Amino acid sequence: MPEPAPPWADGWHTGARHLASPNFGPRPALAAVDLIVVHSISLPPGQYGGHAVQDLFTNRLDWDAHPYFQSIRGLQVSAHFFIERDGTLWQFVDCDQRAWHAGTSSYRGRSQCNDDSVGIELEGLEGEPFEPAQYRTLAGLCTDLTRRYPIAHVAGHEHIAPGRGDPGAGFDWPRLQQQLGWDARRFPASVLPATR
Repeated sequence: MPEPAPPWADGWHTGARHLASPNFGPRPALAAVDLIVVHSISLPPGQYGGHAVQDLFTNRLDWDAHPYFQSIRGLQVSAHFFIERDGTLWQFVDCDQRAWHAGTSSYRGRSQCNDDSVGIELEGLEGEPFEPAQYRTLAGLCTDLTRRYPIAHVAGHEHIAPGRGDPGAGFDWPRLQQQLGWDARRFPASVLPATR
């Protein structure tokens, strides 16, 4: 029986749809990519489908297409990955590079989390529930990331950046932990039930 195809071609996941973003830069020398940051995004907020998120990450968003877009006009951001409501996986930045997703941030005793993390955006609204297909894709992606990088932690944007609230109360951290089978110490202390 043939070996399964490796999930990576350099820093690009072979199972994702690729759409390159210009919003990235080099990681610092000797950066250990050991953190996964989970985000949520929908554009306009609470509206799903379409291509506005892809357009934002590739600097092609029509700022006049919706009144909300005026509040983010000129924003230049990216994430490594975006998972749609149906589980479809997009990749915008080579994981060997530094995507612009975390902003001012600090976690596990280190600041500037963009330097050594992989950013994954889930299509959704902060505080609202996510779809089973999204958890399946996310768990598979997290597992694949451990095959290439020394991933030791996974956290939400809300855990690393003051004032951020995503993915929010609607994200089921125990479900993700169960699907991954990872030790609770790899997650923020506040997201999993206390063990006795």
